[in-house]
Amino acid sequence: MNRFSHFSALAVLLAGLASGTASAQQLTFMTGPQGGAWIPLGGALKGLWEKAIPGLQIQTTPGAGISNVRGIDESKAQIGMANSSTTYDGIAGNKPYPKKVTKVCQLANLYPQYFQVVALADAKINSFRDLAGKSLVTQPRGNTAELLTATVLELNGLDYKKLSRASFQASYTDAVSMLKDGHAHVFTLGTTAPASSVMDLASARDIKMVPVDDKTMTELSKSNPGYTRQIIKAGTYPKQNDDVPVIAYLTHVVVSCDLPEATAYAMTKVMATNVDAMAAVVKPIAGLTPKMMATDIGVPLHPGAEKYYREAGAR
Repeated sequence: MNRFSHFSALAVLLAGLASGTASAQQLTFMTGPQGGAWIPLGGALKGLWEKAIPGLQIQTTPGAGISNVRGIDESKAQIGMANSSTTYDGIAGNKPYPKKVTKVCQLANLYPQYFQVVALADAKINSFRDLAGKSLVTQPRGNTAELLTATVLELNGLDYKKLSRASFQASYTDAVSMLKDGHAHVFTLGTTAPASSVMDLASARDIKMVPVDDKTMTELSKSNPGYTRQIIKAGTYPKQNDDVPVIAYLTHVVVSCDLPEATAYAMTKVMATNVDAMAAVVKPIAGLTPKMMATDIGVPLHPGAEKYYREAGAR
């Protein structure tokens, strides 16, 4: 009986330890705004990670690039979708961050994001300078697309005060509704192309994609190497007959540098071995390789991710 009692006590202890381990793996994952690609992608990643990593439980919550980086740095979340350009700003301590970000580590690059300036076709907006006197809707202040919108305006001698109106919407769906109803002339957002929200707008109104000019692109690249010039190809959106040059940056996954190495390693491996599943949600992920995931963007790699990339021959 004593032996049985000792065995039972050991079993209870081990069960308690297992329970404690599971509890320690309850993580918060900040994704993106309603109507964007990050929410469905975040849901897919949550499912892949929870299925492959025993005891891991993830709660997803809406977010945005800059707020996600700050959320991790302030220990409000452990995982986040982010943009290479503004995460770099956080590491460097640039605006709009109040201080340098020190607790955020790189897990993986995923795909390029396009800064899309979408105007109603009848608004006669052919360049960034034509935004003067127009009504614009973008994301809440401090978010990646809003910050880039303000920067682009400044580079063209404008600001929000020189517009007829500036609105800040957390939801892409609400922003699109404003253009459909004629309450805004132009919508700025950073996401994949084609973007479902822009396709929704194009189903109701004729639109024009406003191209980035060489001067704006050159000045922007000088201030932050995370920005590049990419092309949204003709035919991406209805009645888009020409290629449109736009500002771009990378979508990546960041995590708390305090995340256990084994967890970060497993999460990275799950992404690298489930590219097709991720690409089924966000098509531009197709063809992603460990080497692309591990490309240096100026954000420190989490040791767990680095371990996987070295084993995969990507570093």
